[in-house]
Amino acid sequence: MPLVTPLAVDANEDVAQLAKFFNETLGFCPNSVLTMQRRPAIAEAFINLNKAVMANEGRVTAEQKRLIGYITSANTGCRYCEAHTILAAERYGGTEERLADIWSFRESDLYTSGEKAAFEFALAASSVPNAVDDDISAELKLYWDEGEIVEILGVVALFGYLNRWNDSMGTTMESGAVDAGGRLLSESTWTRGKHV
Repeated sequence: MPLVTPLAVDANEDVAQLAKFFNETLGFCPNSVLTMQRRPAIAEAFINLNKAVMANEGRVTAEQKRLIGYITSANTGCRYCEAHTILAAERYGGTEERLADIWSFRESDLYTSGEKAAFEFALAASSVPNAVDDDISAELKLYWDEGEIVEILGVVALFGYLNRWNDSMGTTMESGAVDAGGRLLSESTWTRGKHV
């Protein structure tokens, strides 16, 4: 049972309008947003931040951003966000092979050197204590410009917020996310955990 019960999708007209963004990303509005709308300003600010972070302004693709979100969420142990990000990565073109091979990214031929640098950075940036060092930073700068680095870290930071929100809240996982977790993360140790 979640700490706070989500409200209906149409509980706040302004939030509902903004939340249509998630219909493309996930196919449904996440319960995390439906809980946030108990304080509409928080929900609106979060959705606008999410839209800004996930906008493709440089060469970091929508699929890559969702894989960065997945790595961040798995690293922090948020089962809710793992299922959502792997589903979104698939919806934005992630192939079955790329999604299944994500934890072998260092050795895999399915990822570019730039992606590998971004994924290594995501792991280090989402660790506690933070593990970003000069070597990881230098490798990242070989492949991505400063604006793209801001986008990459924006994803890590966004999911840092969501990981803490959803794990602390015990957010109920939607059936679409449960299906994605079972289907796309079956080779991992993924479970719903507290998100029932």
